[in-house]
Amino acid sequence: MSAEINNVVQAYDVFNGDADGICALHQLRLADPRKAVLVTGAKRDIDLLGRFASRQGDKLTVLDISLDSNIVALRKHLAAGAEIIYFDHHNAAQAFEHVHLNLHCDMAADVCSSILVNRYLNGQYWQWAVVAAYGDNLPEVASTMGMQAGLNGIQCKQLQELGTLLNYNAYGESVDDLHFHPAALYQAVHDYVDPFDFLNSAAQFVVLHNAYASDMAFMQGLRAYRQSELTSIYILPAQAWARRISGILANQLTQEQPGKSFAVLTAKPDGSYVVSVRSGDADNCPASQFCTAFSTGGGRRGAGGINNLAATEVDHFVQAFIAYFEKMEKPQFSLS
Repeated sequence: MSAEINNVVQAYDVFNGDADGICALHQLRLADPRKAVLVTGAKRDIDLLGRFASRQGDKLTVLDISLDSNIVALRKHLAAGAEIIYFDHHNAAQAFEHVHLNLHCDMAADVCSSILVNRYLNGQYWQWAVVAAYGDNLPEVASTMGMQAGLNGIQCKQLQELGTLLNYNAYGESVDDLHFHPAALYQAVHDYVDPFDFLNSAAQFVVLHNAYASDMAFMQGLRAYRQSELTSIYILPAQAWARRISGILANQLTQEQPGKSFAVLTAKPDGSYVVSVRSGDADNCPASQFCTAFSTGGGRRGAGGINNLAATEVDHFVQAFIAYFEKMEKPQFSLS
């Protein structure tokens, strides 16, 4: 969290620390400025609603975090009398109606939370939705949005780099791995209405550009742990650079080899693994369906992840991944 939460504060902006969460909140606060406590963290810090208590009349804005993963805390906030507006595109099997819950949820594979906010605002700050779509590994959607709105190819590439860098900053075991705390990066972004001004003027962009190049240099010579025509699995070491580029690598592989499914396992200091999964066939083999079979897994149709995979479960994971994404006989998961 970016500030001390106390009884005086009655507005909370709760958002995923990646490109989509930052850009979604940025659009909303450009349109509707509001002083609020920022509640965020590294990309996989998604149980954010449980970090604070609310009271009657408090206003919560929730962006790009799974409703299913926050369902208990969400109900507590509503029971306390909070008013909540919620934008998300992850699995929401437990979604429900409530007089104080304004839920904007779309689990389609070609949607991200910033696109939902863009719809809500009738395209008022559409360029930031393009940035978010690029960062959330929706390059075709982002390019179509940009081109239809009048951007040229060079401008689209610039927004793609910005989206990639904002997303890159969110990956890590904790905020200690990140170059900027997501709340601080959001505040830096929020100084700019035009994303091209941020590209050309913000010191944070330069830092992320250089850091990204440095971390990606470690990828030279990387080989898949296991691969076939339909799937590839990569295993990265327990290093900060690996934790920062794990999701970016998964996105990059998907863009380079569309139709193929990928898993990137990154070792954690305790010997377990954090996993990024990308589906090459989101309609028939949703990543979310596969990942939620594991106790700390979740996601959306095209992309999912597992926050904690024990080293003893790696062999089972590999076999299950191959069976699921190569459309063999579907394994019966029994993990808890």
